[in-house]
Amino acid sequence: MPPLSPNKRRHSQLGLFDSISLAAGIIVGVSIFKVSPIVFSNVAAPWHGLAAWLAGGVLSLIGALCIAELAAAYPRSGGQYVYLNRAYGPWMGFLFGWAQLFPVITGTIGAMAYVFADYAVECLGISRGYETLLAAIAVATLTAVNLLGVVVGKTTQNILTIAKVLGLGGIVVAGLLATGTPRSAATNPSPTASGGIGLAMIMILYAYGGWSDVAYVASEARRRRRTIPLALLLGVGVVTLLYLIINVAYLSGLGFDGLRASTAPAADVLAAIFGPYGGKAMSVLVMISALGAINGMIFAGARVYAAMGQDHPLFGLLARWNPRLKSPIWSLSIQGIVTMALIGIVGSVAGRAALNSLYRLIGLAPPQWEKYGGGFEALVIGPAPVFWLFFLLTGAAVIVLRQREPTHRRPFRVPLYPVAPLIFCATSLYMLYAAIDYAGTLALLGLVPLGLGVQLYLLSPKVP
Repeated sequence: MPPLSPNKRRHSQLGLFDSISLAAGIIVGVSIFKVSPIVFSNVAAPWHGLAAWLAGGVLSLIGALCIAELAAAYPRSGGQYVYLNRAYGPWMGFLFGWAQLFPVITGTIGAMAYVFADYAVECLGISRGYETLLAAIAVATLTAVNLLGVVVGKTTQNILTIAKVLGLGGIVVAGLLATGTPRSAATNPSPTASGGIGLAMIMILYAYGGWSDVAYVASEARRRRRTIPLALLLGVGVVTLLYLIINVAYLSGLGFDGLRASTAPAADVLAAIFGPYGGKAMSVLVMISALGAINGMIFAGARVYAAMGQDHPLFGLLARWNPRLKSPIWSLSIQGIVTMALIGIVGSVAGRAALNSLYRLIGLAPPQWEKYGGGFEALVIGPAPVFWLFFLLTGAAVIVLRQREPTHRRPFRVPLYPVAPLIFCATSLYMLYAAIDYAGTLALLGLVPLGLGVQLYLLSPKVP
């Protein structure tokens, strides 16, 4: 089957709603169910926490403005791969694409799959120990769905996103109705703030993460020079408003001290109205939310490797599209295999033991697995430094390309240039520092493959 360019018009099947759904579906994963107590435990008053959530939305919107300019100017599938390639040369694009395949995008997909598995175990009453298997099944199933074609993939995404938003709306209504004595505050002491606003912002920016992934499918959008910038801006805007409303509902239903003490704020809010059935409803909602994030990242991530395969013969197989299904089947398949391998490595006793042996072989202390908890935390924290490094370079690419290609058509230009890109770069630099500081030796999960990518680029044949 010959390579088929994803830039051909017959692949332009994503409308504005599809693109916004993709952005919102990826952003609103599971963080909103996990990080709010941490955020409010590190601020002095409720309005401080709400202001921090709003600030996180504004910073993400600034990043979206930068990506929107790049996406409108260079509307080819691959997103950051295309912009880094254009700004710094093919070597940087190669490293980015390789890092997304192993382990940034695949690690994030695996992390969301673990969240799905954790809640599936609780909801279905399955014995603990099957989380790794359930996570792998979720990835395999949604990969198979996307292999059936772009129409099936986008329809699945739209359904999951709509179900997720309706469920979140239920939490908001329950929170506003459940005013009164906070359930959590009555039984749990309020935690002492330890990380301050810095830790709060790390958690918030993680919750907003994923908004840039919509640019990966730029060439598959109708009227892409208009659709992708609008989807980025509206997607981040909708999620910012949604996050603020949900946190207001948490505060209304649980109170400030109750929210700070809660370990599962959404479940506590639902329990206040629905009793024990609230916990089951919450588990189902988190599972749907996780599946939406997994599907969105599977759909978008495969387009990065397909773009890289078009430019680098070493990965030419990844550029092969099925002309009937209009889907990058090899990219999707290999992405699924790598993701399931990562799930097995960080989530099983045998996988962690093998990784520990490799650390000792090179003279380093193994990761402190007890610090990171289960597979979710390990797959978020390990690749995080590489993720923020490339975000920093992407923000700088706005300035680099403005200087290098001043006459290039830019249907959308980031406002307040160069202030906005510089704010984006400063935010990414801070997050890079914080990620390295917290990850410790687990950062090698991302840094070692990045170093391997340098060797692969040097060995790969170059296109004249």
